[in-house]
Amino acid sequence: MFLATPALAQLDRISSREAVSGLKAALEKGSQAAVAALGRTDGFFGNPQVKIPLPPSLERTEHLARRVGMGRYADELILTLNRAAEAAVPEAKALFLDAVKKMTVQDAKGILTGGDTAATEYFRRSTEAALRKRFRPVVANATARVQLAAKYNEYAETAAGFGLLKKEDANLDDYVTQKALDGLFFTVAEEEKKIRKDPVSESSAIIRKVFGLLR
Repeated sequence: MFLATPALAQLDRISSREAVSGLKAALEKGSQAAVAALGRTDGFFGNPQVKIPLPPSLERTEHLARRVGMGRYADELILTLNRAAEAAVPEAKALFLDAVKKMTVQDAKGILTGGDTAATEYFRRSTEAALRKRFRPVVANATARVQLAAKYNEYAETAAGFGLLKKEDANLDDYVTQKALDGLFFTVAEEEKKIRKDPVSESSAIIRKVFGLLR
């Protein structure tokens, strides 16, 4: 066995292989649920916890635009940012599954003995750099497809009279990529917490067994 801390003494009742199998099953379930929730229409836009707002550099302009009845320009831009993130998220599925396959017994030990989001932290460490490379071109393609540049130009022209907006100040593709990653890992963490809090309700017997002993 690889687990010996008092808080996890109950895990001595199962084998290392069972513990790793249960953890891998939970990681696959939680990550796939997160990707499915976000990688669809309104996955970001319809969820206030991960909905992407305009970048901080545009906030003053947004407030002024709304005050003078031009809020629709900001609304269209916000919708477009979120649609781009929704298009990128499905790219995470294969990378998450690959990270699960490559997980070692030592990785499993750290996750099982860690906190409520230890698995999510493992995912972030092992996949974020690759996800960023994978997300960035997808976001760029998505923003081109929904004419983000045109919408941004329209917004910029509308805001130009306020003297507050410079087009070169914002790289919206980079901004959306980071926000998509943040929203994805946030959602994976929420899925992980659900599994840890109520493993008995899980359909997988090995998840129930392993995480049930951690309670």
